[in-house]
Parts: sequence; C-alpha cells; structure tokens
Amino acid sequence: MAYYDDIANKLALDALKAQKLLDDHQLIQDMSDTLEATSSTLHEAFMTAVRVHTAEERGRAQLAERLKAAGYELKSK
Repeated sequence: MAYYDDIANKLALDALKAQKLLDDHQLIQDMSDTLEATSSTLHEAFMTAVRVHTAEERGRAQLAERLKAAGYELKSK
C-alpha cells in the first residue's frame, strides 16, 4: 500500500467517525471537494476508502440482521 493510501484510509476513518458524531451528512462531500482541489491522488484514495468502509459497515449490518433472524449472533473481535 502506498503512503498516500495509508493517509487517505486514516483520514477516511476519522471523517466517517466525525460525520456520525456531528450528524453531518455533508462532511464527506465537503472534504472530498477540498481534496479534489488540492490533490487528485489523495482525493481518489480517500473516496475509495470511504466507499470501502461504508460498504463494509452496511455488509456487516446485513449479516448481523440475517444471523439475528436465524437466532444467532456474530461475536466481534
């Protein structure tokens, strides 16, 4: 993984946490606009990380719902 991918991933995780804490659904888009204006490389890596983490969260929620409906529970690490 390239250095900018590491930075983008950390920034994406922090931004997603902040978005939830602030209940600010515009935060990711605003950050995306700023990054796009300053670094297309970091912008693309950031947006990819945001999409990956968001998709993982949704996938885990769906898995938990299905398991719960069947009477099971997935233990977190």
